[in-house]
Amino acid sequence: MIFKRYIPRSLFGRALLIFVLPVIILQAVVAYVFVQRHFEGATRQMAGVVAKELNYAVEIVERTESPLDAQARLDELAQPLGMTFGLVEGAIVEPRAIREFYDVAGGAVEQAFKRDVTRPLALDLVSDSRMIDARVQTAKGVLRALIPRDRMIASNPEYLLFWMFGTAAGLMAVAVFFLRRQIQPIRQLAVAAEDFGKGRDTPFRPSGAEEVRKAGVAFLDMKARLERQIEQRTRMLSGVSHDLRTPLTRMKLALAMLDEAEDVRALRRDVDEMERMLGEFLAFARGEQGEEMSPVDPARLAEEVAADARRRGAAVTVLATVETPGEPTAPMRRMAVKRALANLVGNAAEFGQRIDISVRVTRRFVEFVVEDDGPGIPEAARELAFRPFERLDAARNQDKGGGVGLGLSIALDIARSHGGELSLHESERLGGLKARFRAPR
Repeated sequence: MIFKRYIPRSLFGRALLIFVLPVIILQAVVAYVFVQRHFEGATRQMAGVVAKELNYAVEIVERTESPLDAQARLDELAQPLGMTFGLVEGAIVEPRAIREFYDVAGGAVEQAFKRDVTRPLALDLVSDSRMIDARVQTAKGVLRALIPRDRMIASNPEYLLFWMFGTAAGLMAVAVFFLRRQIQPIRQLAVAAEDFGKGRDTPFRPSGAEEVRKAGVAFLDMKARLERQIEQRTRMLSGVSHDLRTPLTRMKLALAMLDEAEDVRALRRDVDEMERMLGEFLAFARGEQGEEMSPVDPARLAEEVAADARRRGAAVTVLATVETPGEPTAPMRRMAVKRALANLVGNAAEFGQRIDISVRVTRRFVEFVVEDDGPGIPEAARELAFRPFERLDAARNQDKGGGVGLGLSIALDIARSHGGELSLHESERLGGLKARFRAPR
């Protein structure tokens, strides 16, 4: 659509356009009809009568024998016709009309005089706001007539236009006030839904029209169901974790009492692996939902994750770019984001020798980029890598160790809980995998 770029994008703007545009068009049509068909027509009719009276005065001048007699006859006509006459002997008229460009009534007067007065004519509608100076060429000189404007122009037509447009503007202001109040609950609902998608709990109370209140109540019901589902899932898995940790602890105690042997060491490794798998599975299911949002310095958080990785022997460098130095923090769940970033760095350290962490803070989003020089993941398998319990043997060497396939899934879940995204790419600098974690501020 050719006018799509000019249409407001907000609901308030579109509703205002739907209301205001017809009113403006209606006012313009009414004003045009009034000015063109009534006001201008009446002015032209009255000006035509005055033009005929002016022609009569010209005939009187032409029939007299001397300019003195002509001036005397004109003085006799002045009072009955309501004009002031003067005769300039021997002068010549330069045909012209002086008026303001916005003087619609003056244009109607000019047209009527040019139509009905056949002699050379000059009009001045600017010098005196109450009089029209008309000069007509005669055989004895120039006949000058000062004609009151109210004889040809309807008095105070601007009052009607003023009241018409003023009343419309006042009513539109009242309508805009109430329209804004009707749109406000929809904006609040949109903000609450957007914040809920980012993991923020924004207070919201349904208000406004019946349909808007129903939508707000439906949103609150949906939010409550989701929160209950997450709580029930976390509680159930916490119970499962507790039940499974008890026999695992008994197995570890039993193995500790056995003599050292290859089979015993293998069983210990299996028990440790099961315990680690259970911990990661519980963390994935819980999703760090109990943590509250708080202001976090992304650059400092990345430095903490890098320091933890360096203590484990990884070679990690951090590069931070803050485009808002006056406001370096961003609202997020600190421990959740740290866990996601630690998972990404852990994966990079497991399959690469060098790790780079890039942090970028803008007014709109926060971005963490983790790159390594490992074998990477083929583009066709990157979507599969986000699935829980998926281990890409062909892409990542399992002989170097490995997890249970939940690291990227947990990081993706945390990114989405912040209203952001996690994507995998090929590192242009190091040649391995590049994981980009981005969340809005």
